Amino acid sequence: MSRFICPSCEYVYDEELGDPREGWPPGTRFDQIDPDWCCPDCGVREQQDFEPLDGDSDHSRVGEAR
Repeated sequence: MSRFICPSCEYVYDEELGDPREGWPPGTRFDQIDPDWCCPDCGVREQQDFEPLDGDSDHSRVGEAR
């Protein structure tokens, strides 16, 4: 599973953890999240603006706070 980071506030989505407060259960792949979904911490960036963290595969992870 992969992780993705918001380039504005460094919020990290971890696919393994999901983000229950946003409605994404553990195991939710980043590509399954609506592309219009905004970062829950800063609200500025959309899903497609998140970047994969180095060392992670081309899938993502959300839900891990900084």
